[in-house]
Amino acid sequence: MPNRTITEIRSLARSHTRTALNVLVGVMRSKDATATAKVSAANAILDRGWGKATQPIENGDDGALELIHRIERIIVHAENRDSENI
Repeated sequence: MPNRTITEIRSLARSHTRTALNVLVGVMRSKDATATAKVSAANAILDRGWGKATQPIENGDDGALELIHRIERIIVHAENRDSENI
């Protein structure tokens, strides 16, 4: 029963939420933590409290949609890769 196992793992992980959040806050506030560790902890706290920030998709000459189309050409049409200018 794979679904039961996944459910049990999620439940166990969620039972440690308060402790994990306290650890993140401790790292964020620690005088001894590196700036990288503090920022990482702060980002994790914000992501869990507010959700990850959305990234706008631009539709322009060199925007994200063009990048997506290029990736699609590479992955989906890999057999024709030599004939395209990537």
